[in-house]
Amino acid sequence: MAELQEVQITEEKPLLPGQTPEAAKEAELAAQILLDQGQIHSVETPYGSVTFTVYGTPKPKRPAILTYHDVGLNYKSCFQPLFQFGDMQEIIQNFVRVHVDAPGMEEGAPVFPLGYQYPSLDQLADMIPCVLQYLNFSTVIGVGVGAGAYILSRYALNHPDTVEGLVLINIDPNAKGWMDWAAHKLTGLTSSIPEMILGHLFSQEELSGNSELIQKYRNIITHAPNLDNIELYWNSYNNRRDLNFERGGDITLKCPVMLVVGDQAPHEDAVVECNSKLDPTQTSFLKMADSGGQPQLTQPGKLTEAFKYFLQGMGYMASSCMTRLSRSRTASLTSAASIDGNRSRSRTLSQSSESGTLSSGPPGHTMEVSC
Repeated sequence: MAELQEVQITEEKPLLPGQTPEAAKEAELAAQILLDQGQIHSVETPYGSVTFTVYGTPKPKRPAILTYHDVGLNYKSCFQPLFQFGDMQEIIQNFVRVHVDAPGMEEGAPVFPLGYQYPSLDQLADMIPCVLQYLNFSTVIGVGVGAGAYILSRYALNHPDTVEGLVLINIDPNAKGWMDWAAHKLTGLTSSIPEMILGHLFSQEELSGNSELIQKYRNIITHAPNLDNIELYWNSYNNRRDLNFERGGDITLKCPVMLVVGDQAPHEDAVVECNSKLDPTQTSFLKMADSGGQPQLTQPGKLTEAFKYFLQGMGYMASSCMTRLSRSRTASLTSAASIDGNRSRSRTLSQSSESGTLSSGPPGHTMEVSC
């Protein structure tokens, strides 16, 4: 019998000189905690400083998920319920995330001095290349809500080669008309800034119901120490330019887009109109019942499943298990073609909690939903 020989195995992660195993373990734990908490960065741009938080590490050949929040919120109050949802963990393990805070909206932000010229929404979009250059990221999948959805759309129009996909919640691509402007001014005479912003974020039915969620966000906005900054962001949103989307024209989004809006939400009509102006082969429309004005807060589970399906259509996460969405046989063929690399999709999605169905693609193609 051959004599056994002693083999010396070298550690995969050798200790640093003078470092004990206990110290190495503590350092590794501290690094993991840092990743879980996010790494906060700030970068100077031609229009001022912008703060963003990075979670995770870049994945080879995968874009970053970049989010942009709505007026009255920051990245935490806008997106935390969605990205902390259990089923979302499968997604965030596969992508690095960058959460951008609009200037002056980050936690602990100082109040801007009187007379400060806040950037326009177009200028806020022009800050994003500085963020990506700082991080050395080449492409992103954008997730924006309200004003954030507009900003990401403007960025995608200006830099189409760097955007692989967009999830746009409550987008209003239109500038305010004279009637809208007059109504806004009249409302400003009788309502406070926090109340106007709450009316932008939530439906009148939600505000009248005064649920625990509404009470929470009313308190966040009303008692925000940076309320003056929030008002500046609000004014920039109300002075936005028209994105001038035109189906079949030169001004359109070139990447796959998922439009999302809640049933009876304040921006339902605007999102429906936006859907009519975008390329139908690249656009999915998800109208969520029982979700109110902020689907990412009220229905994170349903939105997570729709996001997974959207990513699969782009060729990512092909082996992901869909825990809530089960495809019908007719839709599965279309889905499989998308997963195999066909990024040209024609889907209009409408969701109903009562019927539990999503319409998908050409007439007659449906997708069953278990929610």
